[in-house]
Amino acid sequence: MANDLSITVNGRLHPVDASPDTPLLYVLSNELSLHGPRFGCGLAQCGSCSVLLDGVEVRSCQTPVAAVAGKAVTTLEGLAAWYAQQNGLAAAPALHPLQQAFIDEQAPQCGYCTNGMIVKGSELLARNPRPSEAQIRAAMDGHMCRCGTYPRVMKAIQVASRAIAGATP
Repeated sequence: MANDLSITVNGRLHPVDASPDTPLLYVLSNELSLHGPRFGCGLAQCGSCSVLLDGVEVRSCQTPVAAVAGKAVTTLEGLAAWYAQQNGLAAAPALHPLQQAFIDEQAPQCGYCTNGMIVKGSELLARNPRPSEAQIRAAMDGHMCRCGTYPRVMKAIQVASRAIAGATP
């Protein structure tokens, strides 16, 4: 299907060969081979498909690709570069501090929710680098984890918050 639709994902402009009403998730996965965002419920309720759109979390399973034209989409794969850009770093770290904290705290179990948890947590930390436990809980509401690793997710966000603030975890 020929069209003039292009989207910016992780800092790169990509032509899109899909109908404008195609869910962004399908374009990210099928055309751009990005596998951070995952199909979970398909109803924008679980958070597995989350991406940042101009720095704000959206559910890509319900976002038409045409709605992101002219905006910046950041996926799990681009979070480290997004973090570097947000913080004026000369070079991107290998991982966003929250990605590293998820590893260090062994937050993922099956890993299916990990994309959404990290994307939403990164958005929270960009807005509020020192969130309280109540603020973390409120921000993460609507992100579902079948394995119940919520305590480790909470700990990982707290660890990343301290790392971002320059404190040792």
